[in-house]
Amino acid sequence: MSKPAVEKGAPQRIIAIDALRGFDMFWIVGGNSVVMALVGLVFLQFPGIQAAIDHQFHHAPWGERLVFWDLIMPLFLFIVGASMPFSFSRRQEEGQGKTALYKKILVRVAILWVLGMIKQGNLLRFDLDALILYSNTLQAIAAGYLIGGVIMLNTGIRGQIAATVALLLSYWALLALVPFGGNPAGTIEDKVNLAQHVGHLLFGSFADDGSYTWALSSLGFGATVLLGILSGHVLRGDADGWKKLRTLVAIGVGLIVLGEVWNLVHPINKYIWTSSMAVWTAGWCYLLLAVFYLLIDLLEYRKWAFVFIVVGANALVAYMADMVVRFDDIAALIFQGEGRLGVTGTLLQAVASFLLLWGALYWMYTKKIFVRI
Repeated sequence: MSKPAVEKGAPQRIIAIDALRGFDMFWIVGGNSVVMALVGLVFLQFPGIQAAIDHQFHHAPWGERLVFWDLIMPLFLFIVGASMPFSFSRRQEEGQGKTALYKKILVRVAILWVLGMIKQGNLLRFDLDALILYSNTLQAIAAGYLIGGVIMLNTGIRGQIAATVALLLSYWALLALVPFGGNPAGTIEDKVNLAQHVGHLLFGSFADDGSYTWALSSLGFGATVLLGILSGHVLRGDADGWKKLRTLVAIGVGLIVLGEVWNLVHPINKYIWTSSMAVWTAGWCYLLLAVFYLLIDLLEYRKWAFVFIVVGANALVAYMADMVVRFDDIAALIFQGEGRLGVTGTLLQAVASFLLLWGALYWMYTKKIFVRI
């Protein structure tokens, strides 16, 4: 059995990964509201432009082409994977064996799962009729991390590539070839697909009744994390930075093309995380990582990214913060949206809400308080 691939003397920190994590979280914790409020102010007389930009900040309906907002969740899983070669190798160099790493993986998966149930699974309602066991991005990350971590601990880079291909092809084959519930094989419709069927078989009344699927889609989550892991290996390699950049761009473009071609027979669909979607979105993740790596780590233009780095340093806190403090409600009490100052008030309220959260995260950053699992 081959050992995990760890390059000697490889860099232990890529700032671009931290910044990209914060960039991704920025949109969820208020960045989207700030941008849309600014768009509403700048393009007040151009409702068509407002509508076009607004369209990018809402998940595309079933069957329609993905938009920017549909990239947020895949990017989370991808970044988790990108950081794993660094974190795993660091722990190995600290003397942690495979047993300790397995324990770390399982503890992290358990914590993420419970937090996901709190965030969107209605766990704190203490109502079994409302409880959903698997329905959240954190749980998708947990599943992908578990799959990617186990594979990474037991294979080298070639094995990880093979596992990625196997997961993608297996999930595609299941969706395409297995009939279910009286429906013919290959049926992929909203709430009528094999992934949805498996979820209800496994979780029964505790299953997510929405359009998103989770249990069988975990194969796709694992593939997305593994594609991120492979980007981490690129960045940890001993090639010079510019060659790493070219490799990231080449892989990104190749994955986008592959996803578009696969889409002709296997539709890109985020709701059930089809294999073509996993490949296509990973391509864009590679290109985003390449841009951040170019600007931050190669050209060392870093000041612009500080706002993202602060958010990314405590991404889990940022994600769960509204379960404790509603910064948007506090800002609303001050500015009252369009009620007092029109669209300017909407912008000020959005900015204030984000700055309240960012200020708390900045305080944690300066005090070197980092909540990680």
